[in-house]
Order: sequence, then structure tokens, then C-alpha cells
Amino acid sequence: MAVLVWILLCLIWGSTWIVIKIGLVDLAPITFAAARFVVAGLVLAIIIAVRKIPFPKGKAQWRLMAITGILQFSINYSMVFWSEQYISSGLAAVLQATIPVFGLMFAWKLLPEERITALKITAIFAGIIGVTLIFIDQLAVQSFMAFAGSVGIIIGALAAACASILVKAKASGIDPAMIVFSQILFGLPPLIIYASASEGSFLDHNWSRTAIFSVLYLSIIGTIAAFWFYYWLLQRIESTKAMITSLVTPLIAVIIGSIVLGEKLAPQTFFGGLLIIASIGLIIFRKKLPQLSSESPE
Repeated sequence: MAVLVWILLCLIWGSTWIVIKIGLVDLAPITFAAARFVVAGLVLAIIIAVRKIPFPKGKAQWRLMAITGILQFSINYSMVFWSEQYISSGLAAVLQATIPVFGLMFAWKLLPEERITALKITAIFAGIIGVTLIFIDQLAVQSFMAFAGSVGIIIGALAAACASILVKAKASGIDPAMIVFSQILFGLPPLIIYASASEGSFLDHNWSRTAIFSVLYLSIIGTIAAFWFYYWLLQRIESTKAMITSLVTPLIAVIIGSIVLGEKLAPQTFFGGLLIIASIGLIIFRKKLPQLSSESPE
């Protein structure tokens, strides 16, 4: 079951790239992101009410939801949408592929049972090289704002990884739907404030049918379904296995772009894809190897 959910999650997040690209034609980036989460929050509120899902209990759980909500939705998504004004989606994909790297670092401190191993490190960097190969022709940074955008993506990846590990370590017992809803509750206000101040009223934008479709798809499929699956997975598998979806989604996005938009696949896509698939295989089907540890063998 977990494998099927993992594959479905990769397909969903791979499909969101093209929908974001389409939606940004009519909508300003932060307004677009805010609208996505407003709709997702409203739909989740109805689901929670109907299913009578319990809210987080106590100050510790609410604090966790506030911190991870700001990290995952305020910082990560605002950085992604803002940065893609100045850098290519390919460069953004390569930089976001660092999420598992940061995840390993945080897991080392917060999840003692998830040790850093040589195989994990090798697999993740093989995957990053694979993503880099696919987008090798889009990696130029030609201005200060492009450099700032690149830094923004890295900050977002760091925030997303930290949020995931905190949820894995401390959100046990909280329903995945409630985790997503609570995080949106805290992560959405900064986006709305920023969008209103810098991009104008929501009503001032071009709410075409395409824009509305993009918001609805990203809200229901790309947010509610995706994060529900993601947090369900985090409760059942190692965080590294869950976070390596960020290595697979760029490959899926390129393939979908080729099918839907007729975008030409670069020759190196095949080799990059092979590296990504190999990295996934190393992590998911790896045998137990000696772990990197400062402890001496007994």
C-alpha cells in the first residue's frame, strides 16, 4: 500500500509543475499560492467537520502545527513562487532536489532510528546529479535577482525538510488531514498579507477559466490529496524514502510537459532519468549496510 501511495504522490506533485506554469500566465505568484491554500483550507474544514476529526491537543501540538505550517507553507511555497519569477523552472527543480539532503541532516538530530549511511548519501547525490543532467541547459544564473531567487529556493527546501522531520518526529497520533489543515491555518496569513501588500487585491487579477482550474487542481489534488498522502507516508516509512519524491517529480514533470505541451525532451533526459531511478532503487530496496556513526564497534 505504501509503495502505491508513494508512486501516486510522485505523479501528483509531478503534474503540479505544468499547472503552476499555466496558472502563472494570469495570476501573480504569491496571490496564486495564497488562493490555492485558501480553497484547500475551506475544503479541509468541511472534511474535518463531516468526519469529526479531532483537533491537536495541548500547547505543544498547536506550537508544532504553527512552526511547521510557517516553514512548509509560508516560507517554502512563498520562496518557490517568488523565485520562479527570476530563475528557470529547471534550476528551481535542481535546487529543490536538495530537500532530502537537508532531511538527512535534520533526521540525524531528531530521528535517532534513521541513521545517516553511506548508501543514503550516495543515492541522494546520484538523484541530484540526475535532476541536474535533465535541466543542465537551464542552470545559468545571469543576474543578482536570479542569484537571490536561487538562494530563495534553497531556503524553501531547508524549511520544507525541517517541517517534514518535525512532523515525523512529533506529530504522531494527529490525523494527516488535520496536520495539513492546521499548517495552512498558520502558514496562510503571511501569504495573504504579502500578496495584498505587493500584488494588490485578489479581485484585481485575471480570474480566467484557466486560472480558476489551476487553483482548484492545485488546491484539491496538489495540496489536500498530496499532503494527506505525504503525511500518511511519513507515519509509516523512513523520512528519507518519503522526501525522495522531490527527486522524482522533476522527471515526471518533464515527461508530462512533453505529452501535454509538446515540449521536446532533451537528449540527456534519458541518462538523468536512469540516475534518478537508480537512486530511488538504492534507497527503497537497499540492504542494511554499516551506518556512519561516531560510535566505536563493540
